[in-house]
Amino acid sequence: MTIVGWSLRLYCRWPRALRVRARRVRLYTSHAAAALAALTAGASSAYAAGPGADAALVARGEYLAKAGDCVACHSAPRGKPFAGGLPMTTPMGRIYSTNITPDPDTGIGRYTEADFARAVREGVAPDGRALYPAMPYPSYAKISDVDMKALYAYFMHGVTPVKQANRATDIPWPLNMRWPLKLWNVVFLDSTRYRPKMDKDAQWNRGAYLVQGLGHCGACHTPRGFAFQEQALDESGRAFLTGAPLENWFASNLTGNHNTGLGRWSEDDLNTFLRTGANAHATAFGSMTDVINNSTQMLSDADTRAIARYIKSLPGGRDNDGSPYMRHPDGEKMMLTALPGKPGAHTYATYCMHCHGAGGRGAAPWLAPLAGNPNVLEPDPVSLINVTLNGTGPLVIGGVPAPYPMPTYHQILTDQQIADVLTFVRNNWNNQAPAVSAQAVAKVRHATRAP
Repeated sequence: MTIVGWSLRLYCRWPRALRVRARRVRLYTSHAAAALAALTAGASSAYAAGPGADAALVARGEYLAKAGDCVACHSAPRGKPFAGGLPMTTPMGRIYSTNITPDPDTGIGRYTEADFARAVREGVAPDGRALYPAMPYPSYAKISDVDMKALYAYFMHGVTPVKQANRATDIPWPLNMRWPLKLWNVVFLDSTRYRPKMDKDAQWNRGAYLVQGLGHCGACHTPRGFAFQEQALDESGRAFLTGAPLENWFASNLTGNHNTGLGRWSEDDLNTFLRTGANAHATAFGSMTDVINNSTQMLSDADTRAIARYIKSLPGGRDNDGSPYMRHPDGEKMMLTALPGKPGAHTYATYCMHCHGAGGRGAAPWLAPLAGNPNVLEPDPVSLINVTLNGTGPLVIGGVPAPYPMPTYHQILTDQQIADVLTFVRNNWNNQAPAVSAQAVAKVRHATRAP
């Protein structure tokens, strides 16, 4: 493969930051104009702005930064907020997130508002360098001018400056050249701001603006095309938000499919999930835990309900979702009758049943149900393998950690035992999903082992 080809592949296979969002919607009527005004109406918390800053604007920018979950990527473990240094693994080597505090020497303190907007929306630094897509500028291209101004005010006046030099990437030359990223942008980047759909109301448009822009949901939840671009850019494409593999997880199908999607969820169910990370159907895991902890729980109820309204408007995007799931009337008996002949049932009874129950119903919202859980029914088992091996970080809602986070079993169960128990779970209580192999477990175990 040529140098250009490898460099584009490096860009397009970025594990966390494949965040290309673009769409064009025409604005004709006063109805749509009213919806546009609603897009930028979000709650904000009180914040002590720096000298000479507009405190209300800074507070609004703080709220928008939470909607974008900026702190998750730009803060290293035990590091200072927004000072960068978070390692991100790519096929060619590690890179490290950058310092976006207003320090004038090591951060973005010398950025003008135009510099800031160009970097956020186009992925171009003030000196003309193409930025790595750890910062999802193709999604952020949709951000309105008024919200961009607020974000700039927050990062310049509401964030504490930290003098911490950016760390060089571990990617060797010539694969670390950035100019090929500009070629990808020419093909796939659309810098059009989000414009409301005139046939939709303000709540729907607000949700679309947050999902497609600051929330950059499609970056993780939409499958990739031949150049690793999102296969669909908005709800007009059927693949939009139908789920995709990401960093040894599977970002869930968010469309209206009955089994693997959110077809059985109500808008209230989805709103509860965004605010708490759990509901009667599922519990957050993997990177979604960070999103709940750092972002969606901080949003106003109006905004999370707008997101729920928009997402629940999406029809099922998959053709192969199977027969609609129906809860088994006597799942406990089914579990007990499986014990004599199935090793997976024995492993489940030993390690899983005390939390998830003999009938797989769990104790929502504290302990996730497995019967009918869309992540259990998902054909790709990588999330179930990962969470069984490595557990997941606790949800922290309102400063209080969840009482029962998923424990780790990588030192307790063998690859075959995990394959057996997951196969049992995926084919019990009327669940119907493909079996899991020991080889698949071994692959995830190797990929996620501590360096």
